[in-house]
Amino acid sequence: MTADGLSVQLTAPNGRSYTQPTGLYINGQWVKSDGGVTLASTDPASTIVSVQSGSKSDIDKAVAAARAALKAPAWKNLQSSDRGRLLYRLADLVDEHRETLATIETRDNGKPYTVALNEDMAEATGTLRYYAGFSDKVFGQVMELSPDKFAYTVREPVGVCGQIIPMRQHRRAQTRRADPALDPVLRQSHRRSRLSPGVVNIINGPGSEAGAALATHPDVDKIAFTGSTATAREIMRMAAGTLKNITLETGGKSPLIVFDDAELGNAVEWAHLGIMSNQGQICTATSRILVQEGVHRRFVDAFKQQIREVSRVGDPFGETTYQGPQVTRAQHERILQYIDVGRAEGATLEAGGERVGDRGFFVQPTVFTDVTPEMRIFQEEVFGPFVTIMPFRTEEEAVALANGTQYGLGSAVFTTNLTRAHRVARAIESGMVWINSSNDCDWRIPFGGVKQSGIGRELGEAGLEAYSNVKAIHVNMKSKL
Repeated sequence: MTADGLSVQLTAPNGRSYTQPTGLYINGQWVKSDGGVTLASTDPASTIVSVQSGSKSDIDKAVAAARAALKAPAWKNLQSSDRGRLLYRLADLVDEHRETLATIETRDNGKPYTVALNEDMAEATGTLRYYAGFSDKVFGQVMELSPDKFAYTVREPVGVCGQIIPMRQHRRAQTRRADPALDPVLRQSHRRSRLSPGVVNIINGPGSEAGAALATHPDVDKIAFTGSTATAREIMRMAAGTLKNITLETGGKSPLIVFDDAELGNAVEWAHLGIMSNQGQICTATSRILVQEGVHRRFVDAFKQQIREVSRVGDPFGETTYQGPQVTRAQHERILQYIDVGRAEGATLEAGGERVGDRGFFVQPTVFTDVTPEMRIFQEEVFGPFVTIMPFRTEEEAVALANGTQYGLGSAVFTTNLTRAHRVARAIESGMVWINSSNDCDWRIPFGGVKQSGIGRELGEAGLEAYSNVKAIHVNMKSKL
């Protein structure tokens, strides 16, 4: 612990040592929370470190710092190309510290280190560089209305934005919003990339206090949230008090349809990745697999074999580990409860169904068949390595089953018939459809859902639009009315 009590030296199980800030980051400084309350950051077995827990008064300070930075000439008048250079520098810093950042990510949420290091860091730097390149390419329009009048539009920042980041995918969520909140390297990020104090502020805290204060704050212009649909409804209600701009990326129960002409091996591999990667803790996880009845049994057997060969559960720092622990005890228990629900509803447990070991939040990859559309395990988001596999007869039935939940985030279609692939993709009610793959997102492509899976889009050019307002300027050239 340092003299000010706001950072500690830690050594992770993989041997990497790093200095971990434990304070709140407000106006360019690490500070203690007003209330002096702390939160425990835990791995599956023990407390890693205690960090300051922000309260409403801490949110007030952070929002005031952000509002001041927004209006300060040093930031307000910074040219767009210079903003782009700041993001490029931040991307370079992520590359420089990628092993440390990946270590923190793995230790905090349990995902395999190889995934955090290779996939998450690649997406983080790719997203930062994508938007860095876009920074000086945001243009308005000119509209000639008559010889005496024209108008033009400009895009302006939406203002002070509150980002509520999920614990399961810190780096990806941060950079998807071009938010350079890079915990242990943030101090030198500001120094070396010359970000003005107050541009980025980080408040650790419970959603019921810090999150609520952010969602209701009159000086916050936008709230972006990733998490459960139920929590998003509450955030939307709170944000309505000041008519905030919102982007909500919420729950999902995404379908994956396999037609009998699909390349079965390819479908099995992608279907496994689509639900079992990141311990199943993916909002877009394709957790409802629908297989045409002629190949249903073959698919189920091949899918179970894929689990046996690939889904190695264990230490997330292990080189061959595919599935680490669930992110929290509550999530671990939730999955086990849904396994009990599936049994009680009469579904057949094909694989898994048990916790792994007597220490930590590990659970076996779980597969249920003999599922019917009204079952809770078919309708409700489990958010874990938990999948249902159900047969269908016709294309129409497959589409009806795919659309038969309140969610509409992701979906996937496997077929070698391209006409059918595009037809079904258009018929599925979701914000994203993968054809012959699953969950291979890209920062250059819009991301978001429909129905109860969210509002708005992130990533791609649409991600920039979500954080700007269009101002129309009318120009009259007549000398008389």
